[in-house]
Amino acid sequence: MSRSGIGRRQLLAGLAGATAGIALTGNAAPLAAREVTRWDETTDVLVAGSGSAACSAAIEARLAGAEVLLIESLPRFGGSSAMSGGVVYAGGGTSLQRAAGFEDTAEDMYRFIAGNSGGHPQLDKIQRYCEESVEHFDWLVAQGVPYNNRFTDVKELTLGDESLYFSGNELAWPARERSRPAPRGHVPGLPGMTGGRSLMEALLARTGSLGVTQRASTSARRLIVESDGRVAGLQVAAGDALYNIRARRGVVLACGGFIHNRDMVQRHAPALFDCSAPWGNAGDLGEGIAMGVAVGAETLRMHQGFAITPIYPPESTLAGIVVNAAGQRFIGEDAYYGVLGDAIAYHQQGKAWLITDAASNFGFHQDNFVAVAEAATIGDLAVRAGFPQGALQHTIAYYNRFAAAGRDPLFHKQSKYLAPLAQPPFTAWDLSVKRAFFTAHTFGGLHTDTDSRVLDSRGEWIRGLYAAGRTVAGLPVAPYIASGLSVGDCTFFGRRAGVAAAGSGGVSA
Repeated sequence: MSRSGIGRRQLLAGLAGATAGIALTGNAAPLAAREVTRWDETTDVLVAGSGSAACSAAIEARLAGAEVLLIESLPRFGGSSAMSGGVVYAGGGTSLQRAAGFEDTAEDMYRFIAGNSGGHPQLDKIQRYCEESVEHFDWLVAQGVPYNNRFTDVKELTLGDESLYFSGNELAWPARERSRPAPRGHVPGLPGMTGGRSLMEALLARTGSLGVTQRASTSARRLIVESDGRVAGLQVAAGDALYNIRARRGVVLACGGFIHNRDMVQRHAPALFDCSAPWGNAGDLGEGIAMGVAVGAETLRMHQGFAITPIYPPESTLAGIVVNAAGQRFIGEDAYYGVLGDAIAYHQQGKAWLITDAASNFGFHQDNFVAVAEAATIGDLAVRAGFPQGALQHTIAYYNRFAAAGRDPLFHKQSKYLAPLAQPPFTAWDLSVKRAFFTAHTFGGLHTDTDSRVLDSRGEWIRGLYAAGRTVAGLPVAPYIASGLSVGDCTFFGRRAGVAAAGSGGVSA
């Protein structure tokens, strides 16, 4: 049993059960409006999905004066956002940061995200997000998301009720040298890991109170397109019946990613396919992406996603070392576990091991990782774990020599996590994507601009079509550098989708 009270095998069984019986969309090809003999319903803005991106779009569209219909394929609203920790990555000097005594600027936030998000991120989206992050957090507060002004220095989503923490790689090298570190993980201030549920309870309540029509068990099937290419509505399924819904101002696709469409993952994101815990709502089948592509939308970064291996808590394990099949270190162990998981899944053929001694061991029973070998000496451990002759011994001798002096010349691990591995027994824990608790979620999706308008391969807007959340390739990329970038992206660009779809000139407060 893991520290959080649910075992890896229990979780995987639950996810398998959740996705059982969910049918894939067989035909995402658009329906020509001229073939629609009757519109069954008409609204101004039609939003497909019910996670944080969808609700944020619906709220803003309604505040802009539009009539809004929100549909959800599953019987329950909330999407993957309700399964998340509810963290929103916000900064630049939010009211919470200031109340907790921290200084931050939009420039430092931008340097952190842009400088650590892999090659060629979407800088225009990052800039817009950072410049308007303070206002966006205030918007979340105004929608009723419960925050407090307390900070925790725990290196993980807290089980307490603090609302602010370092949620990513800000304090690890080289990120800490590229920008001034600041805590930017903003999470609902309630005890336990229920932030996603609390976030969605607030957004769904606000959606309903504004008069947005919410309809569950209603699946988007095909976009309906006019002869000039403009998206005019959606064909949806409810039970065994198909209905045609007209959207006078626009359709917003916020249907999630595609982690549970295993064929799609294998084709487009093979590094994520073998990860042991596909993570996301049961409706994350890629249907919104498929509908967008069918009307000419371009996709970006379909191979990317998060791959997470949580070797902490406890933080004592970070004094251990992570090695590859050659018995060599390849990363600083104090890296955010999304950065560590990315390095293993994308750059080490999905294989790695955590080496601990008695002082850096987990210290409690857990089933996230399998102990594949234990020994009284490093040499015996290396033989039992199958590392190349002498390789692990050389790696640990080098590491111990400098750790004893409080240094890590290779990866500059923070000194508080540096200690020689010298106290037997020594243990090798399997961190491979197939055997460890290794969660994965997709980041690739439709190409959109900063107003969440869906673009084709020429960079031109497909009129009437908007998208947000994990249906879109947005702020989060591989490596995933901080918890909250995904939900932050969902809520912020979901808002912009709602504003644009409603035809408003600016985001409401």
